[in-house]
Amino acid sequence: MELRQLEYFVAVAEEQNFTRAAERVHISQSGVSAQIRRLEHELGAELFDRSARTATLTVAGKAALGPARAALAAAEAVGQAVGEVTDLIRGRLTVGMVVGCTVTPLFDALAAFHRAHPGVEISLLEDNSDRLVEQVRTGTVDLALIGTATATPEGLDALTIISERLVVAVPDGHPLAKRQRVSLRDLTTHPIVCMPPGTGLRTVFDRACAAQGIHPAIALQAGSADAVAGLAARGLGVAVLSESMAADHRDRLTARTIDDVETPALLALVWRRTPDPALRELLVHSRRAFA
Repeated sequence: MELRQLEYFVAVAEEQNFTRAAERVHISQSGVSAQIRRLEHELGAELFDRSARTATLTVAGKAALGPARAALAAAEAVGQAVGEVTDLIRGRLTVGMVVGCTVTPLFDALAAFHRAHPGVEISLLEDNSDRLVEQVRTGTVDLALIGTATATPEGLDALTIISERLVVAVPDGHPLAKRQRVSLRDLTTHPIVCMPPGTGLRTVFDRACAAQGIHPAIALQAGSADAVAGLAARGLGVAVLSESMAADHRDRLTARTIDDVETPALLALVWRRTPDPALRELLVHSRRAFA
């Protein structure tokens, strides 16, 4: 039994797909399949049910998953322990980033960390905020930059980067552009363009509407602020954005704070408390970059 076989097994179990697992571990699908077959032969049991489109764990596979993860973690801890006493941190970190969010201080932090600790492999992935939070909780993502309506998601540590009110952004000449004060109910007579469910901004908006019994007409959804603004600028709806998102498009959109949505939309770094020295060092660089 080899550690790489356990790594491939865990990857397929988490991705539920041999092709995606192969991309994740950077080898061919046939290589992943062959190594898992060898592992199954050695264990004397099939670990996956391959009869469906997704690779699902068998009873034996479910039993093996926990120990396999523990074995990989133990192996990584050996390298980290040696690295710490030799002043060289090694390992792997997976960093998550909410889709459509290009916050350059995060890239600065990653670059500075990489220069200081070249022995740590960094992976970067994009997803919606809700899924990133769950991946941080399960340990598949080490640190994530998310949009959220809650300062500290349950069970995680967090560093708030941005806290902003929601605004409605409309083209010049739109009826809402002529008003100095805009409420949630003022929006309900217009089609709305906003972020999809699972994003922090949408969560703030949906909760505010629910609190007032408002059922807005969501005409279009887009995963990036630029796309939301672009759709609104073309008259396809009024955009619901945060203050800084709207400010980037002040040349074509007029923004008005939504008076009765006082809960801010937050952008935050979240992580699970762990003794991992690589994560601790990345957090040092992140705090410095976002200061």
